[in-house]
Amino acid sequence: MTRKWVYLFEEGNKDMRDLLGGKGANLAEMANAGLPVPPGFTITTEACNAHFEGGKQFPDGMWEQTLRALKTVEEQTGKKLGVPKNPLLVSVRSGARVSMPGMMDTVLNVGLNPETLQGLAELMGNERFVWDAYRRLVQMFGSIVKRIDRHKFEAILDEYKAKTEGGKDTDLTTDMLKDVVRDFKALYKKELGEEFPDDPYEQLRQAIAAVFSSWFGAPAVSYRNAEGLPHDWGTAVNIVTMVFGNMGWDSGSGVAFTRDPSTGEKQIYGEYLLNAQGEDVVAGIRTPHEIAEMEEELPEEYKQFLEICDLLERHYRDVQDVEFTIERGKLWMLQTRTGKRTAAAAAKIAVDMVKEGLITREEALMRVTPAQVDQFLHPRFDPEAKTKAQEEGNLLAVGLNASPGAATGVAIFDADKAEERGQGGEAVILVRPETNPDDVHGMVQAQGILTQRGGMTSHAAVVARGWGKPCVAGCEAIKINLEARKFTVNEREIREGDFISIDGATGEVFAGALSTIEPSFEEEHDLVTLLGWADEVRRLGVWTNADYPKDAAKARAFGAEGIGLCRTEHMFFEEERRPIVVKMIMAEDEEERQDSLDKLLPFQREDFEGIFRAMDGLPVIVRLIDPPMHEFLPPREELIEEVTRLRCNNEDPDELAEKEKMLQVVNSMWEVNPMLGLRGCRAGIIYPGLTEMQVRAIFEAACNVAKEGVDVHPEVMIPLTSHVNELKLEREKLERVAKDVMAEKGIEVDYKFGTMIEIPRACLTADEIANHAEFFSFGTNDLTQMTFGFSRDDMEGKFLVPYLEKGILENNPFETLDRDGVGKLVDMAVRLGRATKPGLEIGICGEHGGDPSSIEFCHQVGLNYVSCSPFRVPVARLAAAQAVLKEAASD
Repeated sequence: MTRKWVYLFEEGNKDMRDLLGGKGANLAEMANAGLPVPPGFTITTEACNAHFEGGKQFPDGMWEQTLRALKTVEEQTGKKLGVPKNPLLVSVRSGARVSMPGMMDTVLNVGLNPETLQGLAELMGNERFVWDAYRRLVQMFGSIVKRIDRHKFEAILDEYKAKTEGGKDTDLTTDMLKDVVRDFKALYKKELGEEFPDDPYEQLRQAIAAVFSSWFGAPAVSYRNAEGLPHDWGTAVNIVTMVFGNMGWDSGSGVAFTRDPSTGEKQIYGEYLLNAQGEDVVAGIRTPHEIAEMEEELPEEYKQFLEICDLLERHYRDVQDVEFTIERGKLWMLQTRTGKRTAAAAAKIAVDMVKEGLITREEALMRVTPAQVDQFLHPRFDPEAKTKAQEEGNLLAVGLNASPGAATGVAIFDADKAEERGQGGEAVILVRPETNPDDVHGMVQAQGILTQRGGMTSHAAVVARGWGKPCVAGCEAIKINLEARKFTVNEREIREGDFISIDGATGEVFAGALSTIEPSFEEEHDLVTLLGWADEVRRLGVWTNADYPKDAAKARAFGAEGIGLCRTEHMFFEEERRPIVVKMIMAEDEEERQDSLDKLLPFQREDFEGIFRAMDGLPVIVRLIDPPMHEFLPPREELIEEVTRLRCNNEDPDELAEKEKMLQVVNSMWEVNPMLGLRGCRAGIIYPGLTEMQVRAIFEAACNVAKEGVDVHPEVMIPLTSHVNELKLEREKLERVAKDVMAEKGIEVDYKFGTMIEIPRACLTADEIANHAEFFSFGTNDLTQMTFGFSRDDMEGKFLVPYLEKGILENNPFETLDRDGVGKLVDMAVRLGRATKPGLEIGICGEHGGDPSSIEFCHQVGLNYVSCSPFRVPVARLAAAQAVLKEAASD
């Protein structure tokens, strides 16, 4: 039995998104709800995948099913494909299961040829409109189906537009459009050596194949890579009866959102053009009008449009991004899909829809992504810097505030160079007349986007908002010269490589690099509300990694419930302390070493006092010194060079003696693999007094602030345990120090001793280790290195990208926890540790603690908390709540 490849709109619904794609499923849903949708049908995503599996041949039965569905559409419309008397024209549009705005192909006006053109002109009584439709077909078919450079078509069109008084495509006369079509066809034949196809069925067949092929086009692949979407979904193809917005001034096309996608305000937001087809609006070639102006020009159609928008939003219970066409006063809905939105809009819309009773709090939490929460914490331009720039004449222009945010970088005028320089670590602003899907790879790498043309719903604006990138669109004051790689504005030139700054919230474009300031988390009321709901749902605690009081205070303001990692070695690297650390390492006897440790003690105590005060009432895990000792000394190669130079010059005998002694110490400490050498708890065991000094500083600080009334909860973490006897030895020694300090101070504080689990053997023997630990904290950075046998620096610098491209790895395992390998060790350690000690506190403090996928895994294996950098705390709060909701949904 032949598989069903084709579904009429009346056969589908919104729940068939995986099969029909988002566009097809929603067109079916609107048609079945009685909304004005042109008749049509959808070829499934399965057909697309079968097309590629079959060597780019249509699967068996698909073309025959397409012709049967086409016959049904002909019966519904009373029109027939290829028949001059009353010809049917169709659009051929892509439609993946999730919105990929502008990334795949569309061909309009399929079915036009010299015969149907004449018939349609007589039927419509509008010859100019038909020739305009025909030039669009030749242009789209040539550039999309046959891959002729679109700029060659645009150059011909621009040549004719330049001959008109208005300079717009709507100013072209019928005779001019006939000449344009003639020149387009000549270009087609010159490029391909064949005539433009007149057979409507051949046009349809090739257009369907082109839409299938666009699934693996460079723009679509780049977009999916940026969004983390699978490449095996395939795209559906929607064949829809053409309706025309370019039939005169009672016709038009537009794109709108049911709420403002930049701010979230509950108002229709969009743009339209009279006497235009849909691609004119989104391509940015003509700057469209605000949708509100339609109320004056087409009042009845505008009223109906508002009613449909309200119905769609209530039906889908989310913001809708809709496309429409008005043909001679008749409104047609061509698409509805969930609207892309900025981070601020996502939070506001989610919170508002809960207040309006449209969705629940739980649904609201799933409507905002962790990546969007992260965007709230991005910097914005310093108002004083903006004022100064204006006073100095560096405010170049103001365009449309298409996507908020502050971006500074060098102006780059093509996507390839933007990608190259962006991947090289340079901050880039992509500057284009308008963007199209061919620019996506450059947009991915750019810090921000500036376009000369296009509106708030143009390609650049929609993609930038979806990615949280600042964008200023439709900045018509700038005049871009792509050949000279520069733009001019008010007689001022900005050349490629010059720094510019764009403010996507205001539309301002500045010369030079403007300074930024941190955002105010407390002022983001919708986000604060949303995260408050998240806190009511999540089971995982969210702690932070903080080494200084200011970091601790910032994290606490973001909602951190403790410190999961305070690294003591960072304190040793500070300028006034490092010489003391060096003396301690180079000490020739115990007395000299102890003298250095005694000098370090007050510094460490002061550090801890500040952190304990900042975290009043919350736990603070302090990790004892972890890196190899040689890291505090100059590099070995550098010392060899200096000693050699001093010996040759015979300048300074005292300095030479000092450097020779230091080189001798460094040589004695040199290790083949220092990350697996004398570090962590091993250093505490081998260097007498080192970790004792740290624990004394921790408990003296804890007792001091406890006497001030601070509720203090120190937890001492012993790092790099591989054998239970290491932990047993260190804990017994260090706990004696803790008790001695509390006795000296005459006050008891609540404390714990535990260990960092970062070596595979520790996971395998976690049941033994738990006998001597009150908590475990997974150091998944080192655990990942040791489980994979990867050196992180070497792997990320030399072979990570090929491993990802070849599909060897799905993700960078240092960013997203490897559940199948490292995750199994974590799960084993949790189960073994709690088998010994059921109430064992267990968390994670590596970088994975701020990654949403890793947080979900931590929830699944029953950790108590995740610990991440301060600015990832809000992200982790939401991700932890979403882990609970996903688990409930799967159950």
